[in-house]
Amino acid sequence: MIWWTAPAESDETGRTILVTGRKDIEQFRANHRFNIRVEVTWDYSAEASPGGMPSEETARLMEQVQETLQKEFTRDPVAVLTGIFTGDGKRDWVFYTLSTHIFGRKINELLAPYPLLPLTIYCENDPDWEAYDEMAQAEIKID
Repeated sequence: MIWWTAPAESDETGRTILVTGRKDIEQFRANHRFNIRVEVTWDYSAEASPGGMPSEETARLMEQVQETLQKEFTRDPVAVLTGIFTGDGKRDWVFYTLSTHIFGRKINELLAPYPLLPLTIYCENDPDWEAYDEMAQAEIKID
């Protein structure tokens, strides 16, 4: 997997948000069945640092959760993680999937061993990957 990271600014508070995007998504994007964008949001605002970043403990748990999800979706590619936004009291993982039903079942199975997490999930149809293209504009290109 090839990733890039760039800073962005929250529209609401002006705080820094780290945007991490995946580059090697062509095979998923070419498959028109991957047309559903799923955003999984972890709200950690109650314990955020003054700059809006997670505590070390929360950041470690987030990384464990992310590794669990990535490992499974690499093994069984029903979804692909395309973006990660961290800052201003929340982390958003952005996936593209071919089925909300399968994605929901998988995420429930994968997160069952963890304590109850403050997650919300939002889904929308995005057959042209417009949200991904918008995120990709944040990438800093250095020649």
